[in-house]
Parts: sequence; structure tokens; C-alpha cells
Amino acid sequence: MKTQSPGKIFLSDERGLNEMEWFRSLNTFNFGNYHREHKQPFGDLYLLNDDMLAGGKTMSMLVEDFTHVIILPVAGAVNFKRPGAYETLVAAGQILIHSANPGDKFEITNPFLNETVNFLQVWIRGDKGKNILHTGPLTYEDVSQNRDTLINAFQDVHQIERLPFSFFIGKFSGRGEAVYKPSKKNTGCFLFVLEGAFEAEGRLLHSRDGLALWDTNEIEMEALSNDAILLLIETTL
Repeated sequence: MKTQSPGKIFLSDERGLNEMEWFRSLNTFNFGNYHREHKQPFGDLYLLNDDMLAGGKTMSMLVEDFTHVIILPVAGAVNFKRPGAYETLVAAGQILIHSANPGDKFEITNPFLNETVNFLQVWIRGDKGKNILHTGPLTYEDVSQNRDTLINAFQDVHQIERLPFSFFIGKFSGRGEAVYKPSKKNTGCFLFVLEGAFEAEGRLLHSRDGLALWDTNEIEMEALSNDAILLLIETTL
């Protein structure tokens, strides 16, 4: 019998909440006014926010550490702007990575006047002098054509070997299975269910639940619903 790997579940309904009339952010880890002792970062992965932004509104973010910022729209599209540098539109089915230095600011705008958009922000610490440039947006359209497989979201980034993490997306059929083997030592894996339900390493996960795993040679996962979508981030601990 396989020994269950050590892990920690981050339940969707236990996430932190920061909100205003036109903005809502659900926080897997400590963020803003939300702080709990058991919601500390997982290695270099220190922010995973599930954000809703009202029509026509703009939010500003300040980065205080060397960080790789990942923007993944779930519903709709957002305009990403680094003032004085560049801006680009990122739509659902695409992903953007932006490497930021301490003190950098960026803005995210909902380009639709009458629709709310939903997107994920994922922040992973980088090393000084080793950050890559802005890359996005990248399209991960091959996810639907390769069901029950984890697709590297940044496989077409020519500086991918410089990234201190790996980021995978998979779309699964009901009862679809996959196995992931960590590629490096001293890393852990964080699973986040974007849609549907999964069983991963003996844990039941529903939509927007997270699971941190470490000290394991492989991770077994099975979708419990059709069209279930899973994110997997391998990061330094």
C-alpha cells in the first residue's frame, strides 16, 4: 500500500476575504487585512488570490519583493498595465507572467463596462538578478485537446530554465487520472482546483480548494467530475 505523502489542505470556504463595493479578493494565503497563523506561504509561493473586478474598474498592486506575477483570467479578460512601460490584454484561456522588482507597481483593469471579470493572481518569489522579462499573454489552447494531462503553461517561454518554479494546467474527463513526478529536489507541489472536484493523494478537493504536498516522489490525481480543471505549481521550499 502506498504511504500517503505529507500535505496540507487549504479549503475554499476558509479563504481570507478583502473586498470593496467594486472588488472582491479571496485569499488562499495571508494577504491584506487577512492574517491567520495557519495560512503562511508555501515555500516561494506566497500569494494566490481569486479576484472579482467590477466593470470598468482598475486595481493597483505594489510588489515588495523580487516576484514572478502570474495573471490567469477565469471569466472574461483583463488589461494588465505597468505604468510607463507596457500594457496588454489577457483573456480567459491565456496566461501572463510578469517579473517584478521591489517597488514595482502594476494595474489591472476590467475592460468591460457592464460585466464583472474573475481572474487569479499567483505570486512566486524570484532571485535578484535572475528575473525574466514580461512574456504574455500566452495561450494554453492545447489543454482541451490533451485531456487528463498536465500541460506546462510556460513551455514556449525561451527563458523557462531560469524560472524557479513550474506551472501546469490540466483539463480532465470524469475519472481521468494523471501522475506528476517533481522534477527537482527540495521542492513542493501546490494543487489548486479551478473547476470540478479531484482526489489527490487520498485527499478530496472541491472547486477552489488548494493542497500543499511535500516529501513525495510522485503525486496521483483523479478527476471526480467531467471538465474538471487543475493547476499544479512546483516551487522551491
